[in-house]
Amino acid sequence: MPAVLETRPLTDFLVVRDRLMRIATRIAGAEAEDVVQDAWLRWQRVDHNTVLDPSAYLSRTTVHLSINRAQQRPTSALTPAVLPPEPSADPADRAAAADELRTALALLVARLEPRARVAYTLREAFELPYRQIGVLLGITEAHTRQLVNRARRRLAAGPDRPVPRDEHRALLAAFRHTARTGDPRPLAGLARTPESARPAAA
Repeated sequence: MPAVLETRPLTDFLVVRDRLMRIATRIAGAEAEDVVQDAWLRWQRVDHNTVLDPSAYLSRTTVHLSINRAQQRPTSALTPAVLPPEPSADPADRAAAADELRTALALLVARLEPRARVAYTLREAFELPYRQIGVLLGITEAHTRQLVNRARRRLAAGPDRPVPRDEHRALLAAFRHTARTGDPRPLAGLARTPESARPAAA
């Protein structure tokens, strides 16, 4: 009996390892193997008797580790990889992808003002040309480039502010609408706030 108890954490991990690799690859890319290894090391330190759903716990841990890893390199914290998966995808993968998206967008709300948040999302997640983003936001192409570059630096440096739930929900809803329909206008509309009209610090 003790031997069975000792091997249960390993079994729980191996059952979902392929899913964890898919999650990590979507966010951290080439560093996915390292992320999954980190998840395994954390899993070993957990009191497994307190974890009701090992699969969900490991998936959430992998999401957060992947985003942290992605933030440590000069690349996007929000890429096309977090776009909603196909309807035919495994339900567990869809749930993990939804968690990835909520976490990534919360990071944007915590670190970026509305206009930079929108410009960064349209560029990094949906790969819109700078010129088109500028038209949507009513600014020049050069200003758009500066806004996105500044957003990248802020995402890498922090610090975070509290995440207002209404802003997070609005960004999530607009993001999903744009991902589903290809219409960027709801996202662009979130940039038109009094806060975004103030000059942003360099």
